[in-house]
Amino acid sequence: MRPSLHRLRVVAALILALPAACLAAAPPAADHHQHLFSPGIIALIDAGPTGPQTIDAKDLLGHLDSAGIRRAAVLSVAYMYGRPSRVIEDEYARVKAENDWTGAQAAKHPDRLRAFCGFNPLKEYALAELERCAADPHLRHGIKMHFGNSDVQLENPAHIAKLKEVFRAANRHRMAMAIHLRASISLKRPYGEAQARAFLQELMPQAPDVVVQIAHFAGAGPGYEDPPANEVMRVFAEAAARRDPNTRQLWFDVASIATPDITPEQAREMVQRIRQVGVDKVLFGSDAATPNNMKPKEAWAAFAALPLTEEEIKRIGGNVAPYLR
Repeated sequence: MRPSLHRLRVVAALILALPAACLAAAPPAADHHQHLFSPGIIALIDAGPTGPQTIDAKDLLGHLDSAGIRRAAVLSVAYMYGRPSRVIEDEYARVKAENDWTGAQAAKHPDRLRAFCGFNPLKEYALAELERCAADPHLRHGIKMHFGNSDVQLENPAHIAKLKEVFRAANRHRMAMAIHLRASISLKRPYGEAQARAFLQELMPQAPDVVVQIAHFAGAGPGYEDPPANEVMRVFAEAAARRDPNTRQLWFDVASIATPDITPEQAREMVQRIRQVGVDKVLFGSDAATPNNMKPKEAWAAFAALPLTEEEIKRIGGNVAPYLR
């Protein structure tokens, strides 16, 4: 749905009310969580005139320029074709086409955009697509996986076995991984401490040499209120605080989690988690510029309003993941 007039007024008031130190701070160096939507994907989701529309590289650069952001990771949404509830004719061909379209869009601006290849890691073509993307100069930098959309269940040994293959292959090709870890909300899949520990103990050792970026601070967004995601972040934060080696390559993006209507209690909890995982492992991201999500400029304003110190905001804003350097 379209953002309400009230929400837009709240965003504007938030920006105007920010402390002078936040307004004077430099914009973030990069947006680590963005998406482009091809005409094919818009036809697939059939959201109508009030839903998401086609977003190409030109559109994205306009949003980035408005926020003063130079670079962005563009995470392919090709995984949408592999959603188990969908029956897609020539599914793998469409996955390849979406990845190629995203890569070609990013290739128009190689100094600013870097594309990740997307797919459902449980599909029989997952490893073949990983290998194909690894050989493509426009897609070789990373992989986007959406565990909720793909109905990945980390308590399922068969799913863990398939994911281990993907993680090992990504590590072999030095491809970063950006992962929407939140299990399916609509299907009410289990998500909490057990899933977080399985991810840390079973999967992270398979990819010791590449960035593993947990999207949305382990939630889904927009918004912070998600008790299961908070439980997952507690496990990750505590592991990072005790320097668990399985967190060495673990990074966290904050796309769409800090919003203008975050409560003071939620903001304090988010700041606590940020400090536990370490500000140097937190990446700014804003997610796709859809009608119900904030644009990058608004997202940065909402994040900068968290009760972090000026130095912490500056450091997080300056963080750039290795795959974008």
